[in-house]
Amino acid sequence: MPRWKELPAQLGEQERQLLVQLRRMKDHSGLSLASLGAKTSYSGSSWERYLNGKKPVPRAAVEELAQVCGADPTRLLVLHEVARAADGHAEPVDSEAEAVAPEAAAQPVTRASAPPGPPAEAPPAARTVRLRSALTALVLAVAAAFAGGLLAGRALSGDGGDEGRGVFAYAQERTYSCENGRADGVRHAGYSTTATAILDRGSTGWEVVEAQCLLKAHGFGAGKIDGSYGDGTKAAVKRFQRARGLVTDGIVGPDTWGALRK
Repeated sequence: MPRWKELPAQLGEQERQLLVQLRRMKDHSGLSLASLGAKTSYSGSSWERYLNGKKPVPRAAVEELAQVCGADPTRLLVLHEVARAADGHAEPVDSEAEAVAPEAAAQPVTRASAPPGPPAEAPPAARTVRLRSALTALVLAVAAAFAGGLLAGRALSGDGGDEGRGVFAYAQERTYSCENGRADGVRHAGYSTTATAILDRGSTGWEVVEAQCLLKAHGFGAGKIDGSYGDGTKAAVKRFQRARGLVTDGIVGPDTWGALRK
């Protein structure tokens, strides 16, 4: 299992959430970057740049990653659109479509014999602006839904905690109590049974609540138990990793979960 680099601090929150989900899905599949390069249209080095936040991940790459990992791409594609809208990025323009434009522009225009017709419709540019505005409003609405946890789910983690708790919805003022205990020699806090979920700054969910409780049980409190992986939680994870002789990257992965569950 690879140890991921910390994502660049300048990444937007939506972009960070997208990459955390893509990393989690890739790790759960067991595929290496080289394997992704062999199974998709993108090289292993391209996947390394995408998943480490060095270069924006294309929409088609998100679809292909979901396909090879056997996951539904719908949520990821919505999150991708939200990230692109929030960061002001656009998908690369099709070079073949660009190549046609000069030829079309060079064609002569004949106006002498044009018969009178019905009133002209609104210019294409105006329609494009209205369509773009509508799409932007839709994307922002979806972003708000993600921020409130309405589209949160557990499909990508492959394992999880108490399904009876329902969908996690982050609220700034809400905190959770920890019910630390042991079952078959494994420490737990009652919120998730995961041992593989990848958590980093920007992650939210029951897995984060579980990690925060386990950190507190080991004497590495991260402040509020609120299910939001912020700077305080990351700092606590680093202290815990350093004390246990783990890679001190502040990312909760299989090795850190193993130590937290002891």
